[in-house]
This record gives sequence, C-alpha cells and structure tokens, in this order.
Amino acid sequence: MLRLNFIKENPNDIISILKKKNFDGKKLIMEIIQLDNSRINLQRDLNELQNKMNLLSKEIGICYAEKNIIQAEKLKTETKSLKDLIQEKKENQKQLIEKINGKLIQIPNLPNIEVPQGNNENDNEIILQKGELPNLDQDKIPHWDIAKKYNLIDFEKGNTITGSGFPLYKNKGAKLQRALINFFLDYNIKNGYNEYLPPHLVNQESAFGTGNYPDKEGQMYHIEKDNLFLIPTAEVPLTNIYRNQILESNELPKKLTAYSPCFRREAGSYGKNVRGLNRLHQFDKVEIVQIAHPKNSYKILEEMIDHVSKLLLELGLPFRLVKLCGGDLSFSSALTFDFEVFSAAQEKWLEVSSVSNFESFQSIRSNIKIRENTTLDFCHTLNGSSLALPRIMAAILENNQTNSGIKIPQRLWEYTGFKLIS
Repeated sequence: MLRLNFIKENPNDIISILKKKNFDGKKLIMEIIQLDNSRINLQRDLNELQNKMNLLSKEIGICYAEKNIIQAEKLKTETKSLKDLIQEKKENQKQLIEKINGKLIQIPNLPNIEVPQGNNENDNEIILQKGELPNLDQDKIPHWDIAKKYNLIDFEKGNTITGSGFPLYKNKGAKLQRALINFFLDYNIKNGYNEYLPPHLVNQESAFGTGNYPDKEGQMYHIEKDNLFLIPTAEVPLTNIYRNQILESNELPKKLTAYSPCFRREAGSYGKNVRGLNRLHQFDKVEIVQIAHPKNSYKILEEMIDHVSKLLLELGLPFRLVKLCGGDLSFSSALTFDFEVFSAAQEKWLEVSSVSNFESFQSIRSNIKIRENTTLDFCHTLNGSSLALPRIMAAILENNQTNSGIKIPQRLWEYTGFKLIS
C-alpha cells in the first residue's frame, strides 16, 4: 500500500508511473486527496470545538466555585450541545477515514524503473537462457501420457475425488514429488534460510497484508463460515510471521523457507495450456521469503535470482530468465523475474518460479517496521518460488524420457532411491 502523505506529495508522478502497469489512477488519487483534505478540515473543526469545550469546562468550574449555580447549569446545557456536535463530527471523520483507506488499497504498487513497458506476457523481456535444449526422438510424448504409461499420476481419479485440477500422485510419481520437496528445502536451508511449516489457512488480515485481499481476480478459495482463506502460496503466512512487529536493523535480513500445498481457483483458465500439470487448482511449492533492509533489497533480489538459477542447474533443466513488463506485473510487485523451464515434448516454456521485490508495499499493509537507531521505517519484502513443483515435474518427465524409461536427475538420486522410472 502506498502511504497517504507520499501520494499527496507526488500525485502527478504516481499517476504517470502507474500507467506502466496499465492502471489509470488519476480519478482515484484525486478522490483520495479530496477526501483527505475534507478530513483535515473536519479535524480543524473538531480541534476548535474541543478547545471551546475545554474553555466552557473551566468556566463551569469557576461558576461552581463562586456558587453561581444558575450560570453553571446554563453552561452545562451548552456543553451538551457541543458534545453532540463533536460526536457527530467524529463519526463523519471515521467514515471519511474508512473511505480513504478503501480507496488506498485499490492502488497497486509502483513499478520499479527497470520494469519494461508492455501490455502482457508477450512483451516480457528475456534476460538470459541457460542449458541445452533436449533433443528427443520423434516419438516423444507429453508428461500426461508419461504419467499414465508409468502409473505415476492419475488425473482421472483426482477428478473423481475432487475435480479437474486436483491430480492424484502415486507410486514413483508420489515419491518423486516428495523427493523434490525435500531437495528444495535442504538446498534452501544450506543457503541460510530457516524452515517453517506454516498454516495452510489464513485469516483476512494476513491475506490483506500481502496484497491478496481484497481478491481482485477471484483466485483465492474462501471458507465463508469461518472467514478463512486457503493459501495461494506460503508467501502469505511466512510474511505475516512479522506482522505488527518492529525489527532491529541488525536482525535483517530474515530468511524464511517453507513447503506448502497451494490453492488457486485459476478462474478463466481453459484449453490446451491447462492440460496435465500445466495449471492446477492444488499444487505443491517450496517458497523463499526475505524481510530486508530497504537499502539492501535489490541486492538481495539479485541473490535470490542466483539462488533459483543454481537450483535449476542442479536439476539439469534448461531455463530462461524473464523480466516481467508493466502489464504482466502483479498488483503488489515492484519488480518481478520469472524462471521458465523448457518442456521438450510440449515444445514450450513453462513458468516455474517468480522472484519479486515488493519494496515497502506489503510491509505497510502488514505493519512490519525496521528500527535503525531511533528512526522507524518500513521493511522491504521479497519472495520467490524455490520451486513450484508441477511444471518442474512435467519438465523432468518430458526432458528425460528414453527408450528404457525416465532418467532421474543425478542430484535427486539420494532422495528418490531410484535412478530410473521404467
């Protein structure tokens, strides 16, 4: 969330910068400024009324001291009218503040100056590409056929149990999934991240803190009776560990990692791009989150990108790094880089990680502050997938298929206990 004073001091700059996200904020920002000016005027009236009330109270005291009971009672009647007027104005002020906050949360985070101009994913900027693309035989098959052939994933049974987008992993498919989770967690822990196992449901305050509530795109599963949300990513509970806290500057950065299932409605998704593991309503993911000093957050972003790059190289998966354009940037992000692995059988690139710097946007909403000497400021928050499993699984199965079976990346052998799926 952007701070009110910052908006009032830089309205035209903010309106211009938000255009990079294809967001027309002029009307909204002007309304916020107008409402806050009304709030200030109302506060001025309240101060004057309160001063008048204080003076009357002193006069009443003097009247009682001088035994002037009639005048004291007259003044008390006047104070009652003042109290009613003050209460009315306080209620108006409360309503104004609610209106201002309701409009503030509609404004997305400002994109960093590095964010490319563009309308959608077709305008994203490819930064680099690493690894050789696999050269498979003509009879290569996609992962959903591989899963059926080797009895790894039962999409039909998952559909029977729950519905489309809820696969049932089994046999070596389940074990490979577990191996990937353990490998990702161990890798993150060795690189200084502290492991957590967070709740898979969060309250409204937690969802609000990370910018997932209000749910503008209708992607979150909501349990209405309890007003709880199934998490779309472990980023939400991990970031909220520090909600409403003040951290000392020498405590930062805080490095957190967690495995969790993730739940997303993926409203509007359909067609060939959702086949198999390409897009699911429930999937597994290992997340990394950092709570950082504002001066260091972009250096940390580079470190997190390098971290994910090395993880993909360990798995032997060809990948490319993509900088998201303004039109493809999320509501809360200031700068995001996506990692995409090449899926040989589908002959397409699949996103497996997003690494983002939210700057102070989430920490303002979550009230996560840094204290440096006697000064308080808001921390910066960052997160990344390390990694999302479905498309990693898809790429491993498709890229490593041979006549004798599916070769498991060597780095996973100690976790799977097998080198080949046959």
